[in-house]
Amino acid sequence: MKTINKIILIALAVFTYSCDDILEEDISDDTIQIISPTKDAKIESNVVNFKWNTLKGADKYRVQVFESNQVLVLDSLTTKSSLTLPLDAGSYIWRVRAENYAYESTYSFPSNFSTTIPDDLTNQQVILTGPDNDKYFNFINVTLNWQILAKATSYSAKVVNTATGQEVFSKLDLTDNAVTLDLATLADGNYEWRIKAKNTESETRQYSARKFNIDTTVPNQPKNVSPEDGSSQNVNTTTTYTWSIASDVGTAKSPISYVIEFASDAAFNSIVETLNSETTSIQHSFSTVGVNYWRVRAIDGAGNIGTNSAGYKLTVK
Repeated sequence: MKTINKIILIALAVFTYSCDDILEEDISDDTIQIISPTKDAKIESNVVNFKWNTLKGADKYRVQVFESNQVLVLDSLTTKSSLTLPLDAGSYIWRVRAENYAYESTYSFPSNFSTTIPDDLTNQQVILTGPDNDKYFNFINVTLNWQILAKATSYSAKVVNTATGQEVFSKLDLTDNAVTLDLATLADGNYEWRIKAKNTESETRQYSARKFNIDTTVPNQPKNVSPEDGSSQNVNTTTTYTWSIASDVGTAKSPISYVIEFASDAAFNSIVETLNSETTSIQHSFSTVGVNYWRVRAIDGAGNIGTNSAGYKLTVK
């Protein structure tokens, strides 16, 4: 009987550790077929659109770009079958392979291409640098930044409310590569900011765009759930602390995290430990006996800080 049980345990272990390999398709002998840029392509733009055929069994693709002297300049992972990357004028070589959890395909045959930056801006793009896409703010004077486009003489900027389509900010003929929103008010919500470059003869065909969110709504006050107020626990014993919080009613709902404080006094003047959690629970143990108190507050992704929950007393024995 012991022998049978041992065999079963070994079989379960083998199955557990090899499960991903069994479920993933072996793509080791496959090769990606590139679409563009093809061999000896000459690209007149500050960005290059890389495209390739999808491969069955692939979860993502790794694109590598080298300078002509074999120096690696870009190494990017994407789940899509295309990738747009900014590149300086020069000569390059690129390749791509497919990947999944367990396997990697062979790289495509290296393909060389060259780029030049023309005076014509039509096929060029403004490279946005900040803020990061979909970032949250609790203030409205957001600063927008982008890279200087070599052949551009000015830029146009505008901000649109994505829910209503209303244009809430617009500036033309900017000669710097940054602008701060000088608005008196800006409602909470999701916005898209767009930048276009111009010179005397041409302009970029499309705006470069990213999104940001304004969230000035303070998170709700959490409510302690367990351990209950006045409860006790054993020293060096892990206890799960849980709390509840009402749903965010703001227009832009930024992610919420929590700060949990433990103190030796009810007024929390002597905080003995501070912990952080992304969920409404956390585990903690005390290494010494005595009376302690715990409370929690919410902080959202925009930086708004909520009110502390009531302090709950607990006795460690």
